[in-house]
Amino acid sequence: MMRQSGFWIIFKRSVLQLVRRPIYWVGIFVLPLFCFLLLSSLMLDGLPIQAPAAIVDNDGTSLSRNVSLQLAGMQMVDITETPHSYTEARHLMQEGKIFGYFLIPENFEADLLSGRGPVITFYTNMTYYVPASLLYKTFKTTALYTKAGVAAEVANSVGFTQDPTALLQPVNIITRPIGNPSLNYGIYLCVSFIPCVLQLMIILVTCFSLGQEIKYGSSTRLMKLADGNIFRALGAKLLPQTLIWWLMAIFMESWLFGWQGYPMRGSWWWITLSELMFVLASQGFALLIFGALPNLRLSLSVGALTGILSFSIAAFSFPEQSMYGAIAIFSYIVPTRYNFLIYIDQALNGIDIWYSRWWYVAYIIFMVAPLPFLPRLRKALMKPEYVP
Repeated sequence: MMRQSGFWIIFKRSVLQLVRRPIYWVGIFVLPLFCFLLLSSLMLDGLPIQAPAAIVDNDGTSLSRNVSLQLAGMQMVDITETPHSYTEARHLMQEGKIFGYFLIPENFEADLLSGRGPVITFYTNMTYYVPASLLYKTFKTTALYTKAGVAAEVANSVGFTQDPTALLQPVNIITRPIGNPSLNYGIYLCVSFIPCVLQLMIILVTCFSLGQEIKYGSSTRLMKLADGNIFRALGAKLLPQTLIWWLMAIFMESWLFGWQGYPMRGSWWWITLSELMFVLASQGFALLIFGALPNLRLSLSVGALTGILSFSIAAFSFPEQSMYGAIAIFSYIVPTRYNFLIYIDQALNGIDIWYSRWWYVAYIIFMVAPLPFLPRLRKALMKPEYVP
């Protein structure tokens, strides 16, 4: 009876802490919901378009102006600047005003018509991976179309009577994107970035709530109510947060696959189970950090750094296959990676759950990973020593 009452006293105490401190409202509700809405609105059209770019026309002929007009008419690019030199364009890109620029060299038309092979150069700022990749694709397409157009005109001028398309493109390519035929970037980015935001907030709130106990010396009362049992103390302390995070995860799932209409070709049951286990895995990852570093400042710093880097190391903004092997390993040490892999298998491709079983096992590994550090955490809670 004493243990049960102690558990519920800690539970109610934790609920009151969540209700009374505005920082919990901001971390649990305001920031995640703001990010949900922001990312969804950015991908509302399914594809980021009109990336700011520039054209440097050093030729000034009718052909170079025609190339500029073709590039300006492309869907993915918005020509916001027309610098007069390479140096000016480079400064604009370094200042963040454009994501890339297209450089037409001097004597471009004369060299092209005489067969001397002028070089068109385009630069993209790959720090911003998605818009830079779209600009690179657009720039390359424009350059190829320009070359093909001139080649067709030359062929006609020398009396070539057949359609020159067969020479310029002897093999026709038909692309059939499987899983995302509409090439909707939201189907990929929102369903990876939004859970990553949720993971980041779970890590920060978990470390903050435990760090506050040590900072203000209230952890001794917490352990006393739990009769010195670290499992009871952590369970009662984090249970209110877990229930709220579960609600947020279900809302996230409903928002993406219901309201936004992202494809759901698999079972809602397995996706829901994945979201619930994802919350527990993220809390386990936070306990792993705090157990290893039972200090408010250090745990928040490491948690924030890991959470932010998850957007990159979990292979969302940069493909894992293109990473160095030593870096690619780190993509598998954060829970959000497995949330995304399950999404691809179950929601996007709708394959049998058997092929996703190991991703669910990874969730369980994150849940039990803090166990070796619990004695250290218990000692820190029993004898709190706050180090600023």
